[in-house]
Amino acid sequence: MRAPARVLRTMVISAMLTAGVAACGTTDTTDTIRINKEQGSDQNIASLTAVINSNPSDPEGYNTRGSAYGRAGQFGDALDDFNRAIELNPRFYQAYANRGLIYRNQGKAELALADYNTALQLSPRYDVAFIGRGNIYRQAGQFDAAMNDYNRAIGLDTTDPRAYHNRGLIYQRRGNHAKAIEDFSTAISLSPNSAEPYNGRGISYAALNDNDNAFADFNTAITLDGNLAESWANQALIYERQGNLKKAYRSYAQALKLDPKYQPAMDGVARTRTATAAN
Repeated sequence: MRAPARVLRTMVISAMLTAGVAACGTTDTTDTIRINKEQGSDQNIASLTAVINSNPSDPEGYNTRGSAYGRAGQFGDALDDFNRAIELNPRFYQAYANRGLIYRNQGKAELALADYNTALQLSPRYDVAFIGRGNIYRQAGQFDAAMNDYNRAIGLDTTDPRAYHNRGLIYQRRGNHAKAIEDFSTAISLSPNSAEPYNGRGISYAALNDNDNAFADFNTAITLDGNLAESWANQALIYERQGNLKKAYRSYAQALKLDPKYQPAMDGVARTRTATAAN
């Protein structure tokens, strides 16, 4: 039996807001290390190693190679290089922040927080450390502290889109979707080829029942990066709102193919498969 339209719409809106905000709030791709085959290639690392070998007392070389190791997913080697950079220059605040990001990727929040604090003690106007520390606070549910750090980075005229994107996530969580859209839009202007702020903005548009703009943002996110399960699930939710359950099912299925453990996609596939069969 087909659910009444009003009941289905309520179910879809609830699913959208739950899935969307949860994805943005817990899947933090704006301050995690993405594997970059080019920057983390053996050839690039070998080139950086040659630079280090020619000047082994220069902490900058270790910091640069550590970043390359991080992008290659070689976190142990990255930590070794950042540790060496700090050993050579204990006031190298960028290396502390870089090491903090590695610790965060490893789930070592306390160590990451300590490194961000040290970076800020050494350089109180270092926007990257404010953003990194804000993300630690946000993931711990300390939203006021996180907001304060993002505001401080933005107050320093940062051009780092993560400050705006992540502040937008907090506004979104608090139901202030107009402010969230404003911040996501700024993040997009600073990094127009990143899919994440389009997803974030689309979720807030959807929360305001602006389906057209939400759909446009989710489609843009897919165009920019078709490998994000969140983007496909978000697109599917709009299809579901529109009553196009067959397309919704296909998009959910694509999301599930990309991430078999992504709960919104699992729920969406089950829901739309049943609804489609009922028709």
